[in-house]
Amino acid sequence: MPEVTSPEPAIDGWFTTDDAENPHLIGSKCPKCGTYVFPPRENNCPNPACDSDTLEAVALSRRGTLWSYTENRYPPPAPYPAADPFEPFAIAAVELADEGIIVLGKVVDGTLAADLKVGMEMELATMTLFTDADGVERIVHAWKVAP
Repeated sequence: MPEVTSPEPAIDGWFTTDDAENPHLIGSKCPKCGTYVFPPRENNCPNPACDSDTLEAVALSRRGTLWSYTENRYPPPAPYPAADPFEPFAIAAVELADEGIIVLGKVVDGTLAADLKVGMEMELATMTLFTDADGVERIVHAWKVAP
């Protein structure tokens, strides 16, 4: 495994952290009808009843309710990176508290499907997805059971 030289988001523009290192998802909101979307984009409101072609970047809720979940028990196919040896991991669909949209994400390491229950409160976190050949630790948003 390469030596970590720096942490970087795996995908730019999907989350940020505040001064206290708390992560926040970045989404988009339609100024015309108020519809939210994640991942963020700049145009094409997803509401079929709205004809707006402009969306504004907004910070999304850090907490939500577990809407659904699953457990990935097999490594992803190439070109996606997988740990060797592969460890199963949970994926959560979380309905954000204020926006009402559902955001998918991995669940933090150490939490599997047996630890989850629909309706439980979840909180946004970050985790390392992988470290690339240059030693850059690629960070993604993730979900954890809220305290």
